[in-house]
Amino acid sequence: MTEFFTLMKFELALTVILFVLLFIRLGGRMTNRSLLSITQVLLLLNFLFGFFLNKSGALFDGMYLTDPAIVTQKNLLNLGVYLISLLFADWLKGSRHMPEFLMLMIASLMGLFFLISSGDLLLFFLALELSTIPLAAMANFDLEKRISSEAAIKMILSSAFSSGVLLFGISLLYGATGTIRFAEIPARLDESPLQLMAFVFLFTAFAFKLSVVPFHLWTADVYHGAPVPATSFLSVISKGGVAFVFLSALYRAFAPLQELWYYLLIVVAIATMVIGNLFALRQQNMKRFLAFSSIAQVGFILVGMSGQSHEASVSVIYFILIYIFSNLAAFGVVGVISFYSGKEEIRDYRGLYRTNPFLCWVLAIALFSLAGIPPTAGFFGKLFLLSAGAGKGTYWFIAIAALNMVISLYYYLRVVRSMFMERNEFPLPPVRSLPIVTFGLVICAAAVVLLGFFTWIYDYLQSVMRN
Repeated sequence: MTEFFTLMKFELALTVILFVLLFIRLGGRMTNRSLLSITQVLLLLNFLFGFFLNKSGALFDGMYLTDPAIVTQKNLLNLGVYLISLLFADWLKGSRHMPEFLMLMIASLMGLFFLISSGDLLLFFLALELSTIPLAAMANFDLEKRISSEAAIKMILSSAFSSGVLLFGISLLYGATGTIRFAEIPARLDESPLQLMAFVFLFTAFAFKLSVVPFHLWTADVYHGAPVPATSFLSVISKGGVAFVFLSALYRAFAPLQELWYYLLIVVAIATMVIGNLFALRQQNMKRFLAFSSIAQVGFILVGMSGQSHEASVSVIYFILIYIFSNLAAFGVVGVISFYSGKEEIRDYRGLYRTNPFLCWVLAIALFSLAGIPPTAGFFGKLFLLSAGAGKGTYWFIAIAALNMVISLYYYLRVVRSMFMERNEFPLPPVRSLPIVTFGLVICAAAVVLLGFFTWIYDYLQSVMRN
């Protein structure tokens, strides 16, 4: 019993938080401010708990697995959810359905935890659905806005289609290998046509969840219509969790097919970077802008995955850590401005420095990191990804990725120039957000600036992934 509680500590902790929120909601006597404060404390304790009582093991006859690398990946997601509770405190306290939103977010996080720990395809599918279904409800949380309902419908339809593709791939894989356990799949892969078809279907399902081109068409509309907290969770936490699982699936379950998926990764990575960058150039809405930015970032993650080495896996985990801070900082500023002014267009950010210098600097630092400009952490993250991808010797592929980094500078710096150098006839008024929101923005901005210089973090991830 002690082993059970130790191995499943994150899932059990989230269950406790869910029940606490549920009981408080049913009681109906606590204000949003007090409830959010309690939730933030519980989420922080859950994150700190991740540094203690960690051990490797398996439960339910190998259906549930955990080790130091899995614990680290889950704790990165814990950190991201805690930051979301800080950055969007204004919006959360103003929502009359705040407890329901928090419960949906934590339920989706629990699904991602089971997804990361899944030892067979059955738990993998169930966890994926648990992590996805709450997202549709979160996207529809701006109940008075038609565009929010449209985002939820598109999310449901795209998720249903990708789930159907995934189920079909699972059935083909089981028929071709006779097992659903990830540990047994590599020994039974012989590159038969049925197995290759099953892998393509599974790869497609992952591509939908990660917004990989050409399976990205739902992304911008859902990001645009959903409330900013839901968009940030979908862009950072959900995408990061699926990327962890995708990395593990390629490097472990489908390692014998590495020659196939290596060239497949090259094709989709190039398409994702190019399409993400080109469409980001044309965006006028900040949420759609960050949507195509996140698509381009996924392309760079795929570059790192193509390295097929220990250093490649470490570089992907390290970049996702940097991506959590960078993207949440950007969405945090967008969320604050959207909540207090209702404005989300890029033209509304003209002259932001004159009225809101703090928000302007936080957004600029986040965009510098997403662009990979030194000395921000994003530069080191992309440097390690490109170095890992170059390990296979396909240098023309790395050259294309580097060229896409140059292209991305234009649209990131376009926003920075607009904030610092352009004038606005109707500038945004000074924003006075809650101190806890400012605290969250300071954490993200400081991490973006300092994370690249804290070499012990990269060394720690190397040691964890080696175990």
